[in-house]
Amino acid sequence: MANSVRSIGNRPPAEIVDAAALDGAHHAVVVIGGGQAGLSMSWWLGERGIDHVVLESKTAGHEWHDRRWDTFCLVTPNWQCRLPGFPYQGEDPDGFMVRDEIQEYLAAFVESFGPPLVEGVRVSRLRSADGAFEVRTEQGATLTADQVVVATGPYQIPRTPRMAERLSEWITQVHSSGYRNPDQLPAGAVLVVGTGQSGCQIAEDLHLAGRTVHLATGTAPRVARFYRGRDCVTWLHEMGTYTRGVDTFDDADAVRFKTNHYVTGRDGGRDIDLRRFALEGMVLHGRLTGIAHGMARFGTDLRANLDGADAVAEGIKDSIDAYIARNGIDAPAEERRAPVWEPGPEAEDPAEIDLAAAGITSVIWSTGFGRDHRWIELPVFDGRGYPTHARGVTSQPGLYFLGLPWQHTWGSGRFSGVADDAEHLVGEIERVRRVGDTSVADGLHWLAGTPSSTFPEAQHADEDWIAPRTVA
Repeated sequence: MANSVRSIGNRPPAEIVDAAALDGAHHAVVVIGGGQAGLSMSWWLGERGIDHVVLESKTAGHEWHDRRWDTFCLVTPNWQCRLPGFPYQGEDPDGFMVRDEIQEYLAAFVESFGPPLVEGVRVSRLRSADGAFEVRTEQGATLTADQVVVATGPYQIPRTPRMAERLSEWITQVHSSGYRNPDQLPAGAVLVVGTGQSGCQIAEDLHLAGRTVHLATGTAPRVARFYRGRDCVTWLHEMGTYTRGVDTFDDADAVRFKTNHYVTGRDGGRDIDLRRFALEGMVLHGRLTGIAHGMARFGTDLRANLDGADAVAEGIKDSIDAYIARNGIDAPAEERRAPVWEPGPEAEDPAEIDLAAAGITSVIWSTGFGRDHRWIELPVFDGRGYPTHARGVTSQPGLYFLGLPWQHTWGSGRFSGVADDAEHLVGEIERVRRVGDTSVADGLHWLAGTPSSTFPEAQHADEDWIAPRTVA
């Protein structure tokens, strides 16, 4: 599949690359993944005149359409969309792009610079061979590169707990990545499991559609949409929160694996207040702890989960108050409101419901994603399967990662910060090229076999393999 490209500004026209021409080709850099991270990397490589190719398993930016529900929208304001050379230029910088607008933004970004992009090509193996990186594809091509950037994103494998296998066959099960709208589900109540961003927003979508919703909560924090006259994101941006390096925290790993705060940009943006949903008829539970014989069991942590989420939101408001006072900013005062609902005594004891008696006909698993890097046969992963790196630069010379959550800052895996990380990596790529030795080091070896020996015929062993968690 060939892509259409054109010359932009002082750039030479990008090379038109056909999938059939990949076999036997050599490039200075191969970028694996054609989402916002891989495309940002391509923009910077083109800006520096570095030969490269971008391999995308489906179509550029497809995740924004294929794994998002119909009413999906950004939770950060449009002005935070700052892909390299292509900041948001629409008429609503303080609004929140919906799913189709996000895809249009990415398509326009691609059109703006014409990356050497090959779509419909999935990489099945990456290893070192004869002083270079060898990249193999499922389509049968083998190409080589001096350096490689893995930009395949963090949300690769939908994770569903094994307890899902104990649900009756008559209950429809959908992972959040496969949810589109309430009409795809059979009539009846819906149990949504998980209160990260997806779980809360899907629960709201169903609630607004008039469905009876049971929500199994977790420990995800929340943040207010607006406070003291401005979007909280705007305050936190000015406070430098989003540019703080992960290496400045005491426990970088704990920060990287934190669940995102829940809030929504729907209808111009508002809080997601689970307590108000409860007043309106949504049934809140503690964490789902088990399923057996048509019964669902929940923990005793509902009150703690709600109080914990509120405490985080109030703490963010405290930090904004302190920033306003410290800088003498004229901002309207805002009264702090008391919780509008509290769990009853029954929430303090183990709760168990009969799914059939409750009329629950569907379960939506908003339980996060995992990574699948079994195709990378290079020793750059820790014991949890996470790539070890310093701002995307691994211990394997010439191998980089881009687009990971908190790769360097809060914005690393988002439209707001991926361009900065890509610029950093292109500097590293240029440094290696200046040194003049682009051969791949063969001094790093697996201590306990390779992925193919640890997971023999891994592509056929998916039933027994569990993807390492990315983020909830």
